[in-house]
Amino acid sequence: MSFWNRRQQMGWAAALLGGSVLLSRFMGLARDKVISYYFGATLESDVYFAAFVIPDFINYLLAGGYFSITLIPLLAEKFSTDEEDGWRFFSAVLFWVAAAITGVTAAAMVWAPELSRWAAPGLSQPALERLALFLRIILPAQIFFLLGACFSAVCYLRKQFHVPALSPLIYNGAIIAGGIWMRRSGMEGFCWGVLAGAFVGNFLLPCLAVRFGGGLRLSWTPLHPSLKRFLLLALPLMVGQSVVVLDEQFIRIFGSMAETGAISWLNYARRIMFVPVGVVAQAAGVASYPFLAELFARGDNHRFFETLNSALRNTLVVLVPISAWMMLAAAPAITLIFQQGRFSAADTAQTAWALRVFLAVVFCWGFQQIVGRGYYARQDTVTPAVVGTLATAAALPLYFLGSRLWGAQGVALASAASLVLYTGILSGWWRHRLGPDAFRGLGRDALRVALVTAAALVPAAFGHYVPLRWGPHAPYLTAFLQLALSGLLFSAAFLLVAQRTLPDLLDPFLRRFRGERDKGKG
Repeated sequence: MSFWNRRQQMGWAAALLGGSVLLSRFMGLARDKVISYYFGATLESDVYFAAFVIPDFINYLLAGGYFSITLIPLLAEKFSTDEEDGWRFFSAVLFWVAAAITGVTAAAMVWAPELSRWAAPGLSQPALERLALFLRIILPAQIFFLLGACFSAVCYLRKQFHVPALSPLIYNGAIIAGGIWMRRSGMEGFCWGVLAGAFVGNFLLPCLAVRFGGGLRLSWTPLHPSLKRFLLLALPLMVGQSVVVLDEQFIRIFGSMAETGAISWLNYARRIMFVPVGVVAQAAGVASYPFLAELFARGDNHRFFETLNSALRNTLVVLVPISAWMMLAAAPAITLIFQQGRFSAADTAQTAWALRVFLAVVFCWGFQQIVGRGYYARQDTVTPAVVGTLATAAALPLYFLGSRLWGAQGVALASAASLVLYTGILSGWWRHRLGPDAFRGLGRDALRVALVTAAALVPAAFGHYVPLRWGPHAPYLTAFLQLALSGLLFSAAFLLVAQRTLPDLLDPFLRRFRGERDKGKG
């Protein structure tokens, strides 16, 4: 079997995509490490991070991140009944996606100077001119992202997960290579890396995979009866812009109004925060979605709410202790990862403060990921879109006041408050419409986990401060010892106490571990 024709079963696919997400997160950290080493938290790095505001917004506006939710079920339905009609439908979708994204991208490139003022209103005129240059380089990448998402949908449908798993790795690798190769031109090289990575990893590779992994039959079909249905499914996701997807853009927009370096500090902190979010919260949401959708389709409401409740409980059990320890270890983590080259100790202090704020509400990221997919499993894309839009409108004054009153720290606090608001409204509306079964016992269990976490933080704090007082006078070695010692003490203390006080919450994880270990022995 050739590289293009390989297919994966569900277990291997989950492991493959999970590994891709984890490796992609670490490559993202490596990319930001290169940026911080050469450019620190300076005006040049602020301009680079701000250059993603408009392209990302265009991607969200055209529901680029939701193609798998809207396109794959329709393609599966078409290909199962009439393959020729399935290709006609795919051709129609591809035509209109290409027309929409090309038109929007071309207009944005023409109006780049004006859009730059919206993306970063706090930057000076010379910085805005450089932002317009970066914007024009990065914008065409959105064409490759959205067209590539269409081809990736076919790969998923054929159960060929290895090519989509490679896409983010190639994308991040191209950014790092472009930035290092053209580092004498400032951060322009990173922008060209974005464009090259999007073309090769997100468009060309999936296109070749479809062509050689089962065949590609495109036709001139600008209209198809199922386009209306596709649009109706995607429209709420296109119109409703939630604070979850726009939070990163708000951080950049209002960070530009705070102070030089604020966008960079907040971006570096957010990158660290998204490691547990991506590996735990996002993975839990993705893993629970097909089960929830199947249970809803069967009309098994009891097991639907039971599965949702279990996913929420398991996410809290993991995210609460991890985020608490990461708050304690924020400063040494930033020191070890970023504090080199032009990234100073002062930058570390600002980034660590923002990271602690972001980590304090990590559990909300996990909650909304799973509750949101609960709505999607019930074929309700309208409610999350409406709730998200309302929460976003309510959050805008918080970002503005935060940036004006407390600078970068105020923007971080506004981000955390807006996420709590969105999660609260989304969960509250679910409880109002569908009852409390999905959340039964979660408050009590969250309190129990929090108390055990607080107990485990006592020895972890000892491990954190010992290297500062009696350790070597070397910042990187001291930071490493802080992370290692506090992490070991925290893990040991948490597991020891939790085994005695939280056996019911730990049991699902222990059973899974024992099952995998027993299979390995066999």
